[in-house]
Amino acid sequence: MLFPTVEYALFFLVVLSVAWSLYRLPRVHKGFLLLVSYAFYGFWNWTFLPLLIGISIFAGVVAALIQRSTSPGKRKAWLVVGVTVCLTALGYFKYTSFLLTNLLTFWGWFAPSPRIPITSPLLPLGISFFVFHAISLLADCYRGKVTQPVRLGDALLYVAFFPQLIAGPILRASRFLPQLAVPRNPHAIRINRAFLLIVGGLFKKVVISNMLATRLVDPVFSVPQSFSAGDTLLAIYGYAAQIYCDFSGYTDIAIGCALLLGFRLPRNFNAPYKATTPQEFWRRWHISLSSWMRDYLYFPLGGSRKGYLRTGFNLMVTMLLGGLWHGAAWTFVAWGGLHGLLLVAYGIWSRSTWHELIALHNSTAWRWISRILLFHVVCVGWVFFRAPDLKIVFDVFGRLAAPGPISLASAPVCIVLFLGLAGQYTPSRWRNAFEIELGRWPALTRGAALAMAITLIEILGPTGVAPFIYFRF
Repeated sequence: MLFPTVEYALFFLVVLSVAWSLYRLPRVHKGFLLLVSYAFYGFWNWTFLPLLIGISIFAGVVAALIQRSTSPGKRKAWLVVGVTVCLTALGYFKYTSFLLTNLLTFWGWFAPSPRIPITSPLLPLGISFFVFHAISLLADCYRGKVTQPVRLGDALLYVAFFPQLIAGPILRASRFLPQLAVPRNPHAIRINRAFLLIVGGLFKKVVISNMLATRLVDPVFSVPQSFSAGDTLLAIYGYAAQIYCDFSGYTDIAIGCALLLGFRLPRNFNAPYKATTPQEFWRRWHISLSSWMRDYLYFPLGGSRKGYLRTGFNLMVTMLLGGLWHGAAWTFVAWGGLHGLLLVAYGIWSRSTWHELIALHNSTAWRWISRILLFHVVCVGWVFFRAPDLKIVFDVFGRLAAPGPISLASAPVCIVLFLGLAGQYTPSRWRNAFEIELGRWPALTRGAALAMAITLIEILGPTGVAPFIYFRF
């Protein structure tokens, strides 16, 4: 069930109405949200609903066992068992075909390899996200960040809460479970903020992302040889704007819907293309994932506490695994490796003691130079991320030297590309001021404005709704 559809709008309106009619009955209220979350997931494919429920029950039971265990050894053993089972499930569905295919290819270098047909199991929607939620529950209980005893019903709702179930943002158990422990307060909801998030997210997804995909990015990445250097470069910039608007648009809608239900989800994007360093980029891009990898992977590996070489190794492992998390393909491994090398290189640069480099690094001019350079390196990474295989990657880069006219730079494409990239420089105070101003409008006027905005988005957007990019992860 896609967010920008009539089906979801009707579904959410029913859920919103019933949920707030039950908010004085916390157990019934949470039970209702759990059932509709399962219905939301089952709308895609009921076959995998037992997998979601099974992982949720398993994580909830093991988390309770971790909390009850007084022996450090038993607590750690339960954590290892829990994480291993969760990662095994993720690995089977997501990486079986990739591993077997590459194993046979490697074997073929030394001896004739048998011709074995390998079919990948159907990837359950959102499995990477709900497995990470389960691991967060286990890790937060092990670290003592979840202070109250874990209730199985709360654990199930934490993993399956429908606004974030399919593509995040990734929730921390230590931040979401306490929200389930207190009753909903209808007077504490920032309704205007929620509406702005939902409308803004719809505009980014339906108008900007979809138009860039259909009129610019998809044609070039499908047949790169048919386009000139100008079109290819425009498509690379277009994908940078498309993936940002697609993913941030989804999370804006998710955060807005959760807010209307009385729950706070973490911010997932903060103008990432304004970053001037690789570290800053990952503090602004997919914040819930980058902080998850930092806390549950990079820090346990040793972080930056064991010298420069070990720090570089930890960064590379974290980013390579982060790339592989996005998809079982060498293009994603290369994308993660590129960002790992970028972080390592920046670490070496930032530790330089040369006075000239320090002065350059602290200058205003360098902030803009580094911002532009970083953006283009990130765009190089997006080519690996978007291309279906390495051949297309090299074809796209090869076309950057191809002469010819620019055929895809229509006025609508250029306008939405500008909005997708330059819109990140809009001051946040403007949105806050508009939210305050919106609160002064009569309810009828606000409702009419919301209806007009959604209608305009429907008119401007291309026909049909493409699935969100991060659904396949």
